[in-house]
Amino acid sequence: MVGMSDAVRMITEQVRLRVRADSVDLSSDAALAESYVRDELQRYSERALGNALPLIHDEEQAAREAVASLTGFGPLQPFLDDPSIEEVWINSPTRVFVARSGVAELTTTVLSEREVRELVERMLQSSGRRVDLSSPFVDASLPDGSRLHVVIPDVTARFWSVNIRKFSRRIRELHQLVAAESLSRQAAEFLRMCVLAGQNILVSGATQAGKTTMLNALLSAARIRERIVTVEETFELDLRARDVVAMQCRQPSLEGTGEITLRRLIKESLRMRPDRLVVGEVREAESLDLLIALNSGVPGACSIHSNSARDALVKLSTLPLLAGRNIDSSFVLPTVAGCIDIVVHCELDRNGARRVAEILAVTGRVVDEQIEAETLFGRRNGELTALGAAPHKMEKFDAAGLDPMLLLGAGEAA
Repeated sequence: MVGMSDAVRMITEQVRLRVRADSVDLSSDAALAESYVRDELQRYSERALGNALPLIHDEEQAAREAVASLTGFGPLQPFLDDPSIEEVWINSPTRVFVARSGVAELTTTVLSEREVRELVERMLQSSGRRVDLSSPFVDASLPDGSRLHVVIPDVTARFWSVNIRKFSRRIRELHQLVAAESLSRQAAEFLRMCVLAGQNILVSGATQAGKTTMLNALLSAARIRERIVTVEETFELDLRARDVVAMQCRQPSLEGTGEITLRRLIKESLRMRPDRLVVGEVREAESLDLLIALNSGVPGACSIHSNSARDALVKLSTLPLLAGRNIDSSFVLPTVAGCIDIVVHCELDRNGARRVAEILAVTGRVVDEQIEAETLFGRRNGELTALGAAPHKMEKFDAAGLDPMLLLGAGEAA
C-alpha cells in the first residue's frame, strides 16, 4: 500500500499541472481546490484499481491533506487550525514542535528540507517579504494575523528555523481577561478608566506573556470616536475601533533601498492626526521617538520586554541612549517619568497561564536617578489586589471627569 504522503504528493502535483494549464488561482478558493483534488483523487483510485498504483487506505484524509497543501500550509495546517495550539516551530525537518498552554510538545510530523522551504515561500507570498542569503532573517504576518519568524543557514547551523506565533482572536476585551482569570475585575475597571482618561500605558513582560493581547484589550476600551494609529515591526494588533490606521515596517530591497523603520513610522504617524499612538513593541532607538511623541501631548501605549514593571521603566530609560551620543540620561529619565503614567506587567506562570502580575503608577519624579513609581495592584495569595496606593498624576483623570479613587480607595472592597 502506498504511503499517504507519496499519494498526496502525486495528487497535488497533478492538480498543480492542471492549475497552470487552466490559469486559475486556488490559494483563495478552497471549494475550487477541493473540486480539483476530488477529480485527481478519482483518477488515482481508478488507476490503483487497475493495479497501476497502490491503493489509498483513507481517501478522505488524502483529500484533506492535498487541499491543505494547495490552499493552506500543508502538514502544518492542522496545527494552525487547532485552537488549543498557541505556537508552532520547526528546528529541523524531523523536529516539529507545538505549544499548548505554554507547554512544548514534539510532534510526529516529519518534513523534507524542500517542504520546509516551500512552506516558508508560501507563507511569505502575501507579505511581500523575502528570506535569502542577503537577508537571512524575516518577520512577517500570515493572512490570519499570526506572526512568522524565519532564520536560514549560515546563520543557523544547518536547517531552516521557523517559528509561527498564532494570533488568538479569543480575547479582545478586558472583561474577557477577567473571565480568563488573568485580571481582577477591579483592576480591569481601573485600566478601563486609565484608557478613557488618556493615560500613557506601558505593557511589559517576557516573551509569550500576553503583551499584545493586553494591548488589544486595553485599546478596546477607547472611546469610539478616537482615531488610533498603530506602528509595528509586523502586523500583530487587531483593533476593532472605528477609526484605525495600522502601519508596519518594510525591509530594504535587494539593492538595499526602500527600508522603512519604526523610527520613520512614528514620525510619520504624528502627521496623521492621531488621538492615540500605539507602538506594538519598542526595542531600540525608536523609544526616543515614542517619548518625543508622547511628550507632545498625544496619548499612547506600547509594549516592552522586561522581567518586571520597574525593570520596564529602567529599560525604557536606557533604549533612547542608542539614538546617538547627544542623548543622555539627564534628558531621558525625566522624560520617561513625565510621559509614562501606568505600567502593566504580564507574566507566564509555570503552568502556562498568562496573567497580570502588577500595575504601577509613575509619580513623575526622579529620585537618585531612579524613576519613582507606586505599586497600585500586586499579587497576594495568587489574587491581583489593590494595595491601597493612589496615582500621583491626577490631571488627566480630572480633565476626563474620572476619579480612580472610587476604585482604589477601598482596596479589595472597591
